[in-house]
Amino acid sequence: MPAPVLLHHPSSLEHDTGGHPENARRIVAIERALSERDWLGWDVRLSPAAARSTITAIHPPEHVDRIEALCRAGGGMIDMDTIVSPGSFEAALHAAGGAVALVDALLGPERLPAGASLHRPPGHHAEPAHAMGFCLFDNIAIGAQHALDAHGARRVMIFDWDVHHGNGTNAIFHARDDVLFCSIHQSPLYPGTGPASDTGSGPGEGFTVNMPVPAGSGDAVFLSHVEHVVAPLARAYAPDLLLVSAGYDAHADDPLASCVVTDEGFAGMAALMRAVALELGVPLGIVLEGGYDLGALSRGVVATLAVVGSEEPPPAIDVPVHPLALRVQERLAGSHWPALA
Repeated sequence: MPAPVLLHHPSSLEHDTGGHPENARRIVAIERALSERDWLGWDVRLSPAAARSTITAIHPPEHVDRIEALCRAGGGMIDMDTIVSPGSFEAALHAAGGAVALVDALLGPERLPAGASLHRPPGHHAEPAHAMGFCLFDNIAIGAQHALDAHGARRVMIFDWDVHHGNGTNAIFHARDDVLFCSIHQSPLYPGTGPASDTGSGPGEGFTVNMPVPAGSGDAVFLSHVEHVVAPLARAYAPDLLLVSAGYDAHADDPLASCVVTDEGFAGMAALMRAVALELGVPLGIVLEGGYDLGALSRGVVATLAVVGSEEPPPAIDVPVHPLALRVQERLAGSHWPALA
């Protein structure tokens, strides 16, 4: 089996946010942990900068121009959570470009079964015309759109396991049925979006699946939602590509949220997603989002990639149905997804 691809770029270190929780030390910690393990045998490549036309398939040109101009002017605060520096625009281009190159490796001539894009700034909070929540461009949305536009994919599924709701990705694909967006996230928590009642709109009705969970939720809750909601949705939707917005801030050690997922929990979610990708015969791509405890972040990424890139079948996991996941399953089966009954 060919080695899975890992996209990264040193420009991620030039996005200077000072003492902000989302800072360059995140990438340093991840890359140190991976290099100590010989990058797990993955094919490590530098990401290209995304073409402006690829970004503007998701974000209006004015949004891209505003970010570029602010960075060229020396940087500054977009809002209380979102800071840019002179190097941020280049970093954002490569963060988006990593997601695009990941999709090219998975759906292009190489047809790799798995890969990962490990960059900053993260992306899932960036709305079409508005940077927010540490995010400038929605990297995974740009990658998904590229799969549809450049590779003829008919359907893409995005599963977001970051502890914060991916409001940007939610908004971008809200009225579309060619991207199924699923998010498990702590609620209430920033950014305050993602209620279970938000199921999409117009042609996209039913193709947004929000799974809010309370503070204190851990492995049992997260794994149950993956096994009993996300995996059955993937089987029913039959996407050409599975993408994961992989944040590690649901970890028990993370300072910005109150969920209690463990290292083993993240490995378990990765195993369940790899199993369903193998079952469907489609590639699986991992795109880095949040995670602000450096130890938990680096261990979570290593655990995820070790499972996703293994030559061995993913380990079978016995996941009981949690009452919260059962409630979601029953709600979906009674509305837009009768196959889940």
